[in-house]
Amino acid sequence: MSSPNSSPTAQGNHKQYEHILFEVRGKVGLVTLNRPKALNALCDDLFKELNEVMARFDEDEQVGAIVLTGSEKAFAAGADIKEMRNTNYLGNLRNNLLGHWTKITTVRKPIIAAVNGFALGGGCELAMMCDIIYAGEKAKFGQPEIKLGTIPGVGGTQRLIKAVGKSKAMEMLLTGTWMMNAEEAERAGLVSKVFPVDQVVNEAVKTAEIIASYSQPMVQMAKEAVNQSFELPLASGLLFERRLFHSTFGTNDQREGMGAFVEKRDPKFTNS
Repeated sequence: MSSPNSSPTAQGNHKQYEHILFEVRGKVGLVTLNRPKALNALCDDLFKELNEVMARFDEDEQVGAIVLTGSEKAFAAGADIKEMRNTNYLGNLRNNLLGHWTKITTVRKPIIAAVNGFALGGGCELAMMCDIIYAGEKAKFGQPEIKLGTIPGVGGTQRLIKAVGKSKAMEMLLTGTWMMNAEEAERAGLVSKVFPVDQVVNEAVKTAEIIASYSQPMVQMAKEAVNQSFELPLASGLLFERRLFHSTFGTNDQREGMGAFVEKRDPKFTNS
């Protein structure tokens, strides 16, 4: 993988990242967690770097979608326990511990998690913050926080139940021992597709390329509408969707897309 400074988003910026690698492949931003000795354990500094890179891709008009991955051994094997073990309640409350760990959910562009190996604790939660999850055939998902005398802190009790249902989520959360393998995760709806280990990142990039080929405003509207479905009652969600649909008719891309369909040609979107 090329260095951070090879990315168009990094021109003129010579900052070196300690825990993150990234590059641009066509219209796709590829971000790799890079703490191999710690199985990509998630620490505060890693998230500061991740948030910075994601924000830059979100603002880069040449990037239409993002892929987030780790190593073949671990997407992320959990939070860095050594970093937080000696913190205390008042300090965590005052500093809003983990507060910025969910910032990638505010990224407007679609994010595909390409998961190999362990996605445990915060690693599973990070994958669930993404919009699509692809898994390598040896991937394992779990929430073992109960074994550490605590509970998930960045969405494990909230997003997991929406993905796999109450019973499976409760079993994973309350036993701390059950790790869902890739096939189980696909059947349960946690992941979209399963691929051989050496193909999952490339397959995620291929899907991201398809997404990035469409009108970026439309892609972002679709993502926003789906995310709102988790927050709004059905009637309010349907109205929100319909108003966004109406708004697309004020764009050049809607006219181009429908015109190309009628004229039986490929559309040329201009993101306008």
